[in-house]
Amino acid sequence: MFEYMNALMLRFKRDQDGIALTEYLILLGLLTAAVIAAVLLFGEQLGIQWGTWGTWMSGANLGAPT
Repeated sequence: MFEYMNALMLRFKRDQDGIALTEYLILLGLLTAAVIAAVLLFGEQLGIQWGTWGTWMSGANLGAPT
């Protein structure tokens, strides 16, 4: 009887891990979709801002050795 209960508890534990893994995969999918949507929505403007910042940084004297 003890072995049966132990096996039953082990199966229950494995099942809970499977549920947690599924939840994490769904969350990962949603986050990936959000990042892709943000890049598609703001990508061009972010590229322009990145270029502006890069130009400013290349002209700034930060006191670093050349």
